[in-house]
Parts: sequence; C-alpha cells; structure tokens
Amino acid sequence: MGSIFQHRLHEIIFEADTRAGKWFDILLIFSILMSVLVVMLDSMAGIRAVYGDWLMAAEWGFTLLFTMEYLLRLFCVQKPLKYVTSTFGIVDLLAILPTYISFFMPGSQYLVVIRVFRVLRIFRVLKLVQYLGEASVLSRALKASRRKIVVFLITVMTLVVIFGSFMYLIEGGDNGFTSIPKSIYWAIVTMTTVGYGDIAPQTGVGQALAAMIMILGYGIIAVPTGIVTSEMGRFIHKPVTTQSCPECLTEGHDRDALFCRLCAARLNPIEEERTESGAG
Repeated sequence: MGSIFQHRLHEIIFEADTRAGKWFDILLIFSILMSVLVVMLDSMAGIRAVYGDWLMAAEWGFTLLFTMEYLLRLFCVQKPLKYVTSTFGIVDLLAILPTYISFFMPGSQYLVVIRVFRVLRIFRVLKLVQYLGEASVLSRALKASRRKIVVFLITVMTLVVIFGSFMYLIEGGDNGFTSIPKSIYWAIVTMTTVGYGDIAPQTGVGQALAAMIMILGYGIIAVPTGIVTSEMGRFIHKPVTTQSCPECLTEGHDRDALFCRLCAARLNPIEEERTESGAG
C-alpha cells in the first residue's frame, strides 16, 4: 500500500497530466510568487516599518510550506539523492535555506528570491507540453554546436584585442583610450553595437576604424544564431507529456512510452501492478 501511495504522490507532485497534479502545481506557483512578493516588500524600508512582523510571519509560513513540499518530494522518489542533485532539486533546496540561515546571518533571507526560478514549472501546469520537446531540441542543438560557438567566441575575442590595441595606438590617452584593456572594452561595446558613448574616437583614422567595427559587429551578432538554428533543424521530436520517471526524474517522454527513455524504468508501476493482479 505504501508503494502505491508513493506512486500516487509522485504523480501529483512531479507531473501535471492529472487534475490533482495540475492543481498542485498551480497552488505551488501561486505560493512561490506570493513568497517572492513578500521578500520584495520586506526590502522596502517604509513597508517593513509598518508591516515587518506580518511579513516575517508570512515568510516563515512559506518557508515551512516549501520545506514540507521538499520532504514530500524526497519521500515519493525512488532515488532521493538523484532528486537532491538535480537542477530543480538544488533550486528547491536553495529556496528554503536562506530563511533558516538568517538565524545566523541576518539579511540572508533576501536570497529567497531564487524561488522565482521555480516558476519554470508553469510549463507543465499550463499543459504546454510541446515546450518540453522544444526545450529538448534547443538543448541538443546547443550541445551539438558548442564547439563551433567556442571557436566563434575565441575569434571574436581575438578581433577585439587587435582592434582595441590599434585604437590605443591611434587615439592614445588624450582621447580617453588610456590603456589597452580600456581600449578592448571600447571595442567590445562597439562591436556588440551597445555603444555606451563613454569613450569615442576623435581622430579621422580612429573614426574610420570604429565604423568598420560597427559594420562588422552586425554580421558577427548573427553568427551564433545561424549556428544553433542549423543544428536545430537536425532534430525532430515527437509530442511529449509531463510524465516524470519515478527512478531518475527524467521528463519529456513520448505519449505512448511505457519505459523511461534514459534508465528504462517503468513509467507507471501502478498500472503494471494492476495488470498483473488482473491476470492472476
């Protein structure tokens, strides 16, 4: 019975394919947003002076609520350590630690704004399961193109060092280019088309070089987009669900999947038990 209860709890807490799971995540996201709002209000001196005690009580209430939720997540997974070391597991833990640490380090409670990252669960709640597939495609495309992007970044860094050094020699300290590092900073700002305007070339040669860097910058910015886009075209995905593997917590399974795509664990052990019971 305990095993069935764990599976049901896992279905509610980690997935959003059921009505109970959807409502759980909706209430969780609402609580997260309210807790972040409490922290923001507490950082405002005028509001804290009047409602400080209420805000503190609310913060502890949310912390205890999220602590209970964290413990339930540990209880309903087959491998708690896998959840603890996962991305969401780390974020969930960081969401509750600052309030407890504030006992020893006053002011650290403001770090709980990291809870806003947990709102990423909204992609499951709203049934936008296609985004899980899109995220998988984007992730695989970024991994496949990482070497090309690294080479691109090295090339860009080489160019800004060269351009910055030239500008240092052309303009000199009298026009604000007091060192090569500062000139490199100007080259980065110019090439990325940010253009703060705190440093600007004054000579004709310097302005001509700046114009060339600006035009080059427009072409360079588009390169990473083209690299990733070309890689994304190589990956085709099927419609997926929010079903989470009870063993390794992997999401993004096909709708007709019976086993986890990574660890091969049964995705719905309860149905398997029922089938075996019916056959017996």
